[in-house]
Amino acid sequence: MTRRRGAGKAPGGGPDATCDRPRPAHAWEALRGWETLFGLTLAVAVLFVAGDGKATPAAKAATLALLAVGAAGYVLLGRRALTQDEHDSPRALLYWALIAVAFIPAVILVRTSAFVLFALCSQAFMMLRLRTAVVVVLIFNLLPAARFLFRPPDDTGDLLSFAGSTAIILTFTLVFGPWISRIIDQSAERAKLIRDLEESRGEVARLSAERGALAERERLAGEIHDTLAQGLSSIIMLLQAAEARADPATHLDLAVRTARENLAEARALIAALSPPPLDGSTLEEALRRVTARLGEETGATASFAAEGASRPLPPNVEVVLLRAAQEGLANVRKHATADSVAVTLEYGGDRVSLRVRDDGAGFRAGSAQGYGLRAMRGRVEQEGGTFAVESSPGHGTTLRVALPTSPGAGRDIEPTGQEREP
Repeated sequence: MTRRRGAGKAPGGGPDATCDRPRPAHAWEALRGWETLFGLTLAVAVLFVAGDGKATPAAKAATLALLAVGAAGYVLLGRRALTQDEHDSPRALLYWALIAVAFIPAVILVRTSAFVLFALCSQAFMMLRLRTAVVVVLIFNLLPAARFLFRPPDDTGDLLSFAGSTAIILTFTLVFGPWISRIIDQSAERAKLIRDLEESRGEVARLSAERGALAERERLAGEIHDTLAQGLSSIIMLLQAAEARADPATHLDLAVRTARENLAEARALIAALSPPPLDGSTLEEALRRVTARLGEETGATASFAAEGASRPLPPNVEVVLLRAAQEGLANVRKHATADSVAVTLEYGGDRVSLRVRDDGAGFRAGSAQGYGLRAMRGRVEQEGGTFAVESSPGHGTTLRVALPTSPGAGRDIEPTGQEREP
């Protein structure tokens, strides 16, 4: 029982504002209740002493003076030890030494002054360790019996009255004192747990905000790579092709159209809208359009086909499939030098799959991956789908994406093939 009392707020500072606000004092730290109890018992003891018909005026005066010393000791030492110190602190031990010097002689002189024990016994369990408090309570209740050694009781009733009142005080104190002390310790532990919980909650909020910001940056990086970066790459290739030809009009028209679509992509990102290729069109129409665009830019035979019963898909699934097709076609444009490209969208029972196949140069297994394929893999797996790239030198490349069309389905991640983005 070495808890520290009087700590009004959590140590240190947490990100949560509730951790920085001063906390109200615990119930056991409220001086008003303890001082009211002490004042009432002291006042009643003074009245009993003043009205005791068996005590001499000198004994009454000495007893009242000793009670005043005890009250002064509480004001100077006890009240601070009650709320600010640890158990068995030097201040608390000094206070109880002063109380022993004042209280025990007072009870020996006038027995009715023992009424103040109702307050002192409670204070003992508040300021001292449990064992020390029990010893102090026993001493304060049993030592006053020494007065019978100096002045035998006038009758048996006086002795029985003293024994009865002492037994009641001891029983009440020794039964309820440790019980209340344990309640206070448990409450202090719970208060500490609450402070720790509030600090942890603030830390979780901070980490969640950082994680959300990081996820948003990754999402924006993927969006920019899949749209603006690929569009700018296409524009550069078209302008280079236009420079090398006597009639550059076709390539210039494609470059202007690509630039305008890139501008639309940028505006869509800023406005947090759905991808422009899907605005006002179905997924199949968007895939057919981006596939045809590749054929116009490269001169390769580009075809799109949809298999299975066509149906509306969740918006997030459509976006991932479209971005995967754009990434696959961008790699074909930049690296494959393919003569033909086939994009296939296949509807299954609870899944939908996309396949982008070309007859280009291909690459060796184990080649380094670029950002685009890594980002695409992350997008697909985040939606519970599978992502794979199959390729070998001289035999083209096939990109495969499969996504569940219902929430929570298909969270198994299949092994992946060899991937790279040169």
